[in-house]
Amino acid sequence: MQLQLTKPICFFDLETTGTNVAKDRIVEISILKVFPNGNKESRTWLVNPEMPIPAESEAIHGISDEKVANEPTFKQLSKDIYAMIRDSDLAGFNSDRFDIPLLAEEMLRADVDFDMKSMVSVDVQTIFHKMEKRTLEAAYKFYCDKNLDDAHSAEADTLATYEVLLAQLERYPELENDVKKLSEFTTRRQNLDFAGFIGVDENDNPIFSFGKHKGKTVDEVMEKEPGYFGWILNADFPLYTKKVLTQIKLSKLNNKF
Repeated sequence: MQLQLTKPICFFDLETTGTNVAKDRIVEISILKVFPNGNKESRTWLVNPEMPIPAESEAIHGISDEKVANEPTFKQLSKDIYAMIRDSDLAGFNSDRFDIPLLAEEMLRADVDFDMKSMVSVDVQTIFHKMEKRTLEAAYKFYCDKNLDDAHSAEADTLATYEVLLAQLERYPELENDVKKLSEFTTRRQNLDFAGFIGVDENDNPIFSFGKHKGKTVDEVMEKEPGYFGWILNADFPLYTKKVLTQIKLSKLNNKF
């Protein structure tokens, strides 16, 4: 089984300081790039997060402050990482809800204007949960009949995720071997930002998906309570969410002239 690709796809996995997309940082990133002709390229980087790694996170992935003390920061690696993924679609395990949002935050902090306008994403965990509802270790055992001995090693998890997707395509004939179709299948709901704060209504108008204005259009809130936009920009929201809101506001202003 080979993926039917019209462009490269990058499977990737992150090990991090925690699970807060806005605050936590990457300590390891592994990327497996698969090309339409079947060729593969892989890279793994340890990353200095420029913050202490909590003990509970170290207990999961085994990466300590000492281990990354002399490693490059994400900003120093960002151009190499972006060069590897910029022409590709993305795939991972729980990537739509965590890895892609956190990667976007790190890119924006490094002044790389990252967005997904020319990419689609495939979340292998969503296929698994829709079909079997288990963890990556169980998925690897179930689909590939292998034990994931190095779970929570970014490189092992990345390779396992790629193998699981190939096995899922073998097992489920109703899954189309097409990255865009797989992306549609794994998309839980449509959001304009990775973190899910800005969604769309039935007319494709941007709406807030949280807080006191949940369900209201962004245009309506900005018109009636313009200070809400400033509050979001100054509050602890992901940088990508702020970027999307700014683009919506600028688009509305441009349409007035």
